[in-house]
Amino acid sequence: MFASSCLTHFIFLRLRSVCAVLFVLIVLGAATRPIEAPAWQVVKARQPEMNLQAIEGALGQGLIVGVLGGFRAVMADFLWIRTNTIWERRDRVKLDAMVRLVTTLDPRPEFFWINGARMIAYDVPNWRIQEEGGYTDVPESRQQALDREQAEQAFAMLARAREFHPEKAKLYLEVGQIYLNRLKDAPNAAKWFLLASQQSDAPYFAARIYGELLRREGKNAEAYDFLKQLHTDLPDDPYAQKPIIYDRIRELEDELNIPLWQCFQPKAAVETLPVEASLEEKVQMLEKAHRHATTRHAH
Repeated sequence: MFASSCLTHFIFLRLRSVCAVLFVLIVLGAATRPIEAPAWQVVKARQPEMNLQAIEGALGQGLIVGVLGGFRAVMADFLWIRTNTIWERRDRVKLDAMVRLVTTLDPRPEFFWINGARMIAYDVPNWRIQEEGGYTDVPESRQQALDREQAEQAFAMLARAREFHPEKAKLYLEVGQIYLNRLKDAPNAAKWFLLASQQSDAPYFAARIYGELLRREGKNAEAYDFLKQLHTDLPDDPYAQKPIIYDRIRELEDELNIPLWQCFQPKAAVETLPVEASLEEKVQMLEKAHRHATTRHAH
């Protein structure tokens, strides 16, 4: 009798759990219909170039919050999986709409913003060039126009992302990388790498790349001053890669013909000089250290 009661109780609990899961799935399935249907109707009614403002108006933030409530994050994850399926099919119209939908549903994950921007800035122009005949047939000017058009869409998306995450270095870096890697625009890329380096969570490489881009633009004197200050400010952390920065400083000193007595010396090197040494002896020690560093760099 007792065993039968326990079994019945166990079965009841399992059935209750299954029913609860089925109910949630039904609710989620029903919730997607009023959200997706208006978006696709707007897309189909317009030209292939999607009108993002119309999509946003058809959806409405208030409608999404009201329909989904606490399920927004779950639904955003589910729709992101569908976004990847659309990406694999190279359906750029639905891709743009779905990325907008996902980031509207849940703007908190940086992953959605960054990867959505990458799809729009890198993949979509490739698809469009292929649709128009491929890289060998499409004129260079047209390719650049498509790159610029898609990059501007990605920039707009990342600008919206910064409204939710104003101090995240990743979002500034992403803009800089699009300028650098897709548009081949080093001057604008440099501005964004500098902005990224100024954020509280900036990786060490952001400032190093900014200094290198200054050199690429021919701004060697500005790069020299920046890298000297950077070397001084960075902690003695292996990830900061201060030896690399020091080598670049030495290269710039050679290119700029900086006199030996004006060459940059790390604070640690100056502090190790004997206190009792004369000024001439200290200069000789620094010259020797500089020659050693130059020889090591040449090898």
